[in-house]
Amino acid sequence: MQGKLYKPTPPPQLSDSNRRIIDSNSSSKRVYQVWKGSNRFFLGGRLIFGPDVRSLLFTVFLIVTPVILFGAFVSQKLVTEFPYHLGNLIVAISAIFTIYIIMLLFLTSGRDPGIIPRNLHPPELEDDGDASSLSTDWAGNQSGAPSLPPTKDVLVNGTVVKVKYCHTCMLYRPPRCSHCSICNNCVERFDHHCPWVGQCIGKRNYRFFFMFVSSTTMLCLYVFAFCWVNIRKIMEIHHCNLWKALLKSPVSGILILYTFIAVWFVGGLTTFHLYLICTNQTTYENFRYRYDGKRNPYNLGWVRNVREIFFSKIPISRNNFRAKVQEDSSSAFNTSLSMGRVMSPEMPKRSFDIEMGGKRQAVAAEEFEDIQNQIESVAALERCGTQPRHTNWVQKGNWEITPDLHALAAEFGIEHGLTDRVKIGGH
Repeated sequence: MQGKLYKPTPPPQLSDSNRRIIDSNSSSKRVYQVWKGSNRFFLGGRLIFGPDVRSLLFTVFLIVTPVILFGAFVSQKLVTEFPYHLGNLIVAISAIFTIYIIMLLFLTSGRDPGIIPRNLHPPELEDDGDASSLSTDWAGNQSGAPSLPPTKDVLVNGTVVKVKYCHTCMLYRPPRCSHCSICNNCVERFDHHCPWVGQCIGKRNYRFFFMFVSSTTMLCLYVFAFCWVNIRKIMEIHHCNLWKALLKSPVSGILILYTFIAVWFVGGLTTFHLYLICTNQTTYENFRYRYDGKRNPYNLGWVRNVREIFFSKIPISRNNFRAKVQEDSSSAFNTSLSMGRVMSPEMPKRSFDIEMGGKRQAVAAEEFEDIQNQIESVAALERCGTQPRHTNWVQKGNWEITPDLHALAAEFGIEHGLTDRVKIGGH
């Protein structure tokens, strides 16, 4: 005989004190601890680097090592050759300049380059504006269901610019924004991802990146020049040729060769970025769009372009990496439900008796394991067409769910799943 469908009573409302107990038991983490990008954080989220942060150590080694060799083997000879302590000044300048470059390096690599926060949900489809900006290819491939267009048209300085939708960050990228595949973030005014600094180069650190590259170029020229001065002094003192002078100071010869090669790299990079700054381009735009053959909507003239890079205010970060986020134990319930499991009606009351004044305790991890074991046993019995003999939920062929269980379900947002379970049990 088919039993009647049991209609559960409304769950009792939880008091504020009980809610506070549950909230206090929820684990509190910070944004950088649950960050979905590939970044590396240090000092409690105060420093943010790219996933290739180890390359930063190699870059520091390439900068510091030749300066140490210069100060230990080359400049010592210059101290005695130059009068009025000019030799000491040469050493001091190289050391101070190196410290300044290392500071610029960490300002470039250890800060937010302009990461745009991800959306938790896709943006809503706009009624007006989207239809006119869609491409015919996209519109023809629709099956009638509403979806977001892949691009949108944005007006920049009188020129229409297409912005793309990022499926990872679930947002329309602002103009000049691109998604870095290495850091897995959308970066505002994305220039490129530099492996030498282990960070993306964007709107908030491009100025320091250029200052780092140009200062490194000047340091190479400085060491290169005074190594040649040292060689010339040796040739004058010992009345020898260039080869014998290099044999008397082999470190000078090594540094001359090293800095000559380095200048071609960092010097060429400095020249290229000077061109990009004067034309208001990014490396990504220069290689992808080639504004040489068409109008660049961001070019405001070289004076205003230079002022925008060096004399404008750096915007504050859109991310507070040290902000706290709440993660309660309901995630374990959601995980079980997503795997096709439901809570067993045989779950004991674990001090949920509010009327008796008992304090509500959070469900521990081991309790979840017990619940899941009960679920699997009940599911096995149902597949065999049998039921346990002694249960508190078989009454007239239907499930009886206690009000306390409904209170738990309402607290974790799975009341709908339990109601469906009741209907199935009651046929």
